Amino acid sequence: MNKKVILNAKIAAFKEMTQPSTIWIEDGQIQKIDAHVPPSISDDYEVIDANGHLLIPGMIDVHIHGANGHDMMDGTEESIMEVSRTCALTGCTSFLVTSVTSSIDDLMRLIHNVKQVIGKEPGAKIAGIHLEGPYLNVKRKGMQNEKYLRHPNIEEMKAILTEAGSLIKMVTIAPELPGGLEMVQFLKERGIIVSLAHSDATYEEAKQAFATGASHVTHCFNGMRPIHHRDPGIVVAAFEDPQVSLQAIVDNIHLHPAVVRLMHRIKGAEGMVLITDALQAMYMGDGEYEFGGHQVTVSNGEARLADGTLASSTVTMNEALRKTVESGIPLTDAVYMASTTPANILGLHKKGKIQEQTDADLVLIDTDYQVEWTMIGGKLYSDKKQTV
Repeated sequence: MNKKVILNAKIAAFKEMTQPSTIWIEDGQIQKIDAHVPPSISDDYEVIDANGHLLIPGMIDVHIHGANGHDMMDGTEESIMEVSRTCALTGCTSFLVTSVTSSIDDLMRLIHNVKQVIGKEPGAKIAGIHLEGPYLNVKRKGMQNEKYLRHPNIEEMKAILTEAGSLIKMVTIAPELPGGLEMVQFLKERGIIVSLAHSDATYEEAKQAFATGASHVTHCFNGMRPIHHRDPGIVVAAFEDPQVSLQAIVDNIHLHPAVVRLMHRIKGAEGMVLITDALQAMYMGDGEYEFGGHQVTVSNGEARLADGTLASSTVTMNEALRKTVESGIPLTDAVYMASTTPANILGLHKKGKIQEQTDADLVLIDTDYQVEWTMIGGKLYSDKKQTV
């Protein structure tokens, strides 16, 4: 049935909370939003009662590596499909397939597999690819595999873009590397979001990168020169630039809640993006995993290498939303950061909002931030097994 009507939904979108509303959906789009329950509904509509629970725009994860035992760099299409399924279970309706630093052959294989899967996703839709590396600084490599780190190479990037077409939406680089600013300009000219991280850039180098065209910071505060009162680094440079947005891993591991509040106070919901940065342990639990060429131990939800280095996260989008609110951020702002801001950054103008003539990518959550159901393009995708 391509017509649906959602009754008694409390909508959190565009930093406003509405009283229970009625949402009319047809052919995958929101047609009308009413503030009252209709006296009658024609038989050609499927009726869904939200029971007064919270309806939010589908969340968009611009940085995810894996989920539910599957790593999208493993060379298989099935891993990308499984991430799509798991994202949908956790309230994420669109995502960027995110690479880690690897050989060019492994990266090309990932791109090929994304091209095979896109349009056939069983759950959340692929909004493109985020290249995290390989042009990163070994000094701030985190869990990135040092074996494959290299300086920016325009010819190599041209080959990557030839294979990927328009799929590359975001590239994370260290701009202080030789050729870094040239790469920033090259990508900016092609409409690709340039993000800074795994970088030892000084404040001055970061300011220059932002002036050249970088506009985003990957997992802010993590994998970069820390703030010092005589050496402010990337973070302060980003705080000062109103055009620069920040990713936040809100799992109470990567960022202290006070830092989350600070980022929000400076940037606002329009300048922050909630991400998972999840590895395949997301939705799986504690255990031993192989990720990015490393052995990773997950204990109490923390993913670390043998030397203690943080190695991505296990947080889900609905859990990140809950923890953001628990950090002291208003719910409507947290929703904005999880859905509207990433949609705006990616140019997904019909997503990330609950308005007439937008895509019916919707998530119903209860008071504990459990996902009751996810709707993608007007189609329900639900599974009662989800927990956070």
